[in-house]
Amino acid sequence: METDFDKDDATLAESVAARMRQLLIAGEFQPSQKLSEQQVAAQFGISRNTLREVFRLLTSQRLLEYIPNRGVFVAAPDEAAVIDIYRVRLVIQRSAVQSAAKSHPAMRKMREEVERGRQFDLKQEWRQVGTTNMEFHRAMVGLHDSTRLSASFDLVLAELRLVFGQLEDSAHLHEPYVELNASLVQSLESGDIASATSKIESYLLQSERGILAALHRKKNTINKVAR
Repeated sequence: METDFDKDDATLAESVAARMRQLLIAGEFQPSQKLSEQQVAAQFGISRNTLREVFRLLTSQRLLEYIPNRGVFVAAPDEAAVIDIYRVRLVIQRSAVQSAAKSHPAMRKMREEVERGRQFDLKQEWRQVGTTNMEFHRAMVGLHDSTRLSASFDLVLAELRLVFGQLEDSAHLHEPYVELNASLVQSLESGDIASATSKIESYLLQSERGILAALHRKKNTINKVAR
């Protein structure tokens, strides 16, 4: 892939890569989906050369995969990736909770995402419940007031969405976390940091185990069909 870019080209490539990450977080791309250079370049109004730099950036971030002689594909993170994702989440989110201030603007965003999640839950729109859940956790990381941590966490969310994309969006996968989010906000707003810390630790453990179990069930189903 070509990398001989001037500053403006590099800035454009980084901007488009950021937009693609947002689409990945929103579930607009499917794991293992092959990406057409022509279609994606047209979608973002960029040259094929710039697109290749975008692909290079996202591949380095483990969101895309380049397979020689086959092309570029959306990544499909496996169980090992899930375990590592949750290691990172625990470090970043536990410290976010421990540094939380009740007056922080991120608290308002977290409350808003809780209410949005409840509305989508009532409509049983599980994919949207999943998206609001991710926005809730993105807001939580905003408690750090660190652009670097927020940028790093966006990569984690995009990769996590590619894990969810391999599973069926269902009540089982998303619904339990709507009220868990509300409970976390309640603890933070009351200033009970110890309770909030305990809740985020249990929350992430429950989420990780549920996703690993779902991936395992899917793999078993595929193996049975293959036989």
